[in-house]
Amino acid sequence: MEFTLDGSNLTIDRVCQISRAKQVKLNISEAAKKNIEKSFQYVQKVVEEGTSVVYGINTGFGALSNKHIDKKDLGKLQLNLIRSHCTGVGDPFPREVVRAILLLRANCLMQGNSGVSFETLRLILDFIEEDIIPVIPEQGSVGASGDLAPLSHMTLALIGEGEVFYDGKKLSSDFVMHSLGKKPLVLKPKEGLALINGTTVMAALGALATNEALRLAKLCDIASAMTLDSLQGSIKPFDPDISRIKPHKGQLEVCENMNALLENSEILNSHENCGKVQDPYSLRCIPQVHGACRQTIRHAYEVINVEVNSVTDNPLIFVEKDKVISGGNFHGEAIALCMDYLCMGMAEFCSILERRVEKMMNPTFSSLPSFLTENSGLNSGLMIAHVTVAALASENKILCHPASVDSIPTSTDKEDHVSMGVSAGRKLHKIIQKLKYCLAIEFLCNTQALEFNEHSTSPVLQNVLKLIRSHVPPIKEDRAFYKDINVIVSLIENDDILNEVAKLIELK
Repeated sequence: MEFTLDGSNLTIDRVCQISRAKQVKLNISEAAKKNIEKSFQYVQKVVEEGTSVVYGINTGFGALSNKHIDKKDLGKLQLNLIRSHCTGVGDPFPREVVRAILLLRANCLMQGNSGVSFETLRLILDFIEEDIIPVIPEQGSVGASGDLAPLSHMTLALIGEGEVFYDGKKLSSDFVMHSLGKKPLVLKPKEGLALINGTTVMAALGALATNEALRLAKLCDIASAMTLDSLQGSIKPFDPDISRIKPHKGQLEVCENMNALLENSEILNSHENCGKVQDPYSLRCIPQVHGACRQTIRHAYEVINVEVNSVTDNPLIFVEKDKVISGGNFHGEAIALCMDYLCMGMAEFCSILERRVEKMMNPTFSSLPSFLTENSGLNSGLMIAHVTVAALASENKILCHPASVDSIPTSTDKEDHVSMGVSAGRKLHKIIQKLKYCLAIEFLCNTQALEFNEHSTSPVLQNVLKLIRSHVPPIKEDRAFYKDINVIVSLIENDDILNEVAKLIELK
């Protein structure tokens, strides 16, 4: 794929496409090139004149901003900044996160408010094109002044002093660049600060998570429809008239999805006049709960779509107005709050899902055999698969503690309120991964539950059943179910289930 960046034309979906792509070519628009050159020359002018004291160009950083730096040491100032700020710890971010970080940092600097050179931006994009992945530890950012530690590790790779993953190996970035005929970056005045001061890491985490959350929301509707049919639940709570008088957009979408997924189900028709009056909330209230969870995704999309095209550097250069201003665009509060909110939505998907799985295990509720096994006692069936869902749902509740409320002052109290945005993003990704496992177990259970019904589910869900059955056979006796769970997780991650549904209907 090929894409031309101009500093303001990214979307969450485009960020995800580029970060996950195997091959990509990235260009910089002509208008962006002009803006980049103007701001770069502005910084050079400040340096050459030497009459103005400008934070980040000829001063120290943070609590040391009152220290004036001689002109001869300005390059060393930027180099020392990167080296000293490389204090990240923990496991490295995965490939797609790092590629998103590189992309968003380049896009942020492209609008001409940061004073970096064209060569600097071109090298960042070269890293993406060549699939050079800087080793960036996950921990060390408090979310203001931007993601300093992780972005310093990114920059350390650009200047040839860091490590990268390349062609399946961890290597020195200097070695990789020279082997590809590229020169390490030599930092010019302000460039070190411009590369590390911003919300890039948390925005990358948010963009990837939000994109995935939307796909998982659709899968939750598919799984819940299949579970409802396997339990001979009622479709009446999804009557559009109910949602029309409580018209939250998410609720309306889920209501429409449930009706489309269950249309022409033989199972529904077989118990149309049964004596059941009302289903439990985990079945009856799917539109209300799933719809509210979708609202958290919608909010995250709104916030993060703005952030991926924002300038989050400090100080900011306004060439046409001949001014440099120190501000606070590096603060990640907006992203941190929306990711904490999204954590709650994703966790609630798991919470109601766990209750649906329990209903399939419990013969006092349904006509299904205990734990969905024919010879219970000798066989334990899916008893502990439900326990795993319960464990994951409970762990997600712990992870829902908001990171954004836990500010802690740093840098001798000058940076006295921070967002903890990366912490919010990291736990959001953990919750999403647990939701995938929970969904896989619900599919494992409801496909097995359908084996005990003499009638067929809807054509759409029958196709999903056939897809899963082509990889996971019916359960006749106990086996190591973790293998089945992992297979279904792959079907989820590869969009196989969504694509199967898309052959017949378009989900909201």
